[in-house]
Amino acid sequence: MTAPLKSIEGTGDIAAAMADIGRQARAAARALALSPAAQKDRALDLMAAAVRAQKSAILAANAEDLAETRAAGASSALIDRLALNEDRVEAIAAGIETVRGLPDPVGKITESWTRPNGMTIERVRVPLGVIGIIYESRPNVTADAGALCLKSGNAAILRGGSDSTRSSRAIHAALTEGLREAGLPEATIQLVPTRDRAAVGQMLGGLDGNIDVIVPRGGKSLVARVQAEARVPVFAHLEGVVHIFIDKAAALDMAKTIVLNAKMRRTGVCGAVETLLVDRAVAPTHLKPLIAMLLDAGCEIRGDKTAQAVDGRVKPAAESDWGTEFLDAILAVKVVDGVDAAIAHIARYGSNHTDAIITDDAAAAEKFLAEVDSAIVLHNASTQFADGGEFGFGAEIGIATGRLHARGPVGAEQLTTFKYRIRGNGQIRP
Repeated sequence: MTAPLKSIEGTGDIAAAMADIGRQARAAARALALSPAAQKDRALDLMAAAVRAQKSAILAANAEDLAETRAAGASSALIDRLALNEDRVEAIAAGIETVRGLPDPVGKITESWTRPNGMTIERVRVPLGVIGIIYESRPNVTADAGALCLKSGNAAILRGGSDSTRSSRAIHAALTEGLREAGLPEATIQLVPTRDRAAVGQMLGGLDGNIDVIVPRGGKSLVARVQAEARVPVFAHLEGVVHIFIDKAAALDMAKTIVLNAKMRRTGVCGAVETLLVDRAVAPTHLKPLIAMLLDAGCEIRGDKTAQAVDGRVKPAAESDWGTEFLDAILAVKVVDGVDAAIAHIARYGSNHTDAIITDDAAAAEKFLAEVDSAIVLHNASTQFADGGEFGFGAEIGIATGRLHARGPVGAEQLTTFKYRIRGNGQIRP
């Protein structure tokens, strides 16, 4: 069993402690970049085994976090994101094993060519270096992010949410055990040992140039702070204001099945649908059954006047509801005049995360897929597929909603960059 992290709470010198974490991460990143794939895979196997072996300790730590969070009056959605049980701990271990089974992206030659002068040039994937991940609530991110960074040859500095401190530390202990037994530097995956927000500020400053990229994973306020204060590149994981548009050519049975799953499977995930748009052409046949189904399933509906008219249980929607990520059993519902109006609504209120169309009209589907500018766009499928595991990435450390470097689920390959290797035999430039 790995010894618990030494807390730096109240030391009065968080800056010095964080600077040391940065230096250790940089040294670990240099060593890891040269580590063979087999050694990284062995560490991942050992990490998964340690998570299973330390299941009782992880669940006990999580129980303490849950008790503290419930006492603070947290919402049911936050509790769901924080809670672990035996199945979820097993899913954490299985997720590490899935990452282990992915192809190693490091050293992959993506392109090569020979110049007329005989020089050969190749583009090869290399690690980004040191990745800082700042996240909230979900303790499984500790394992997902750590495993993905390891697979892609990066050192990770993890700063979990205050509400999941004990859970994250227990999971991190298992990861550290795997690293040590595989002969890799324990500083490959470090967990910031304080709840003090000053540590976040230090990470955003780059830790004396030792952090290469920051990945925020959390609510709007966290991402806004990171984007405003970061002095290093950011893979932004913005809120998921997710839409489903029910086109006039949508089959009602399919629409009901998909919408129910997209909203109620897990209401607290970033791929949960938050706004339902219904084509006015099918409102007489589709709107009432969809709303009744959701209300009967325990979902609060906030609708426009047309939605309110079909069921007395529908609450009036405020303007702010159209741009809100509820992360709860709440859904905004609006009737729109066709696919163009749906696309316009999404462009105005969406967050470029995930949006879907339900239709049997291929032309309408292709128009939606082409014109909705989101990282993930779906046709006839639940928005809860917005997940790196469902993409075959093994896991993810966020859904990037920006346009540079990475977009959509950020998996192992997205955590690499590239360099050019040139081989010659004495060429000089005339």
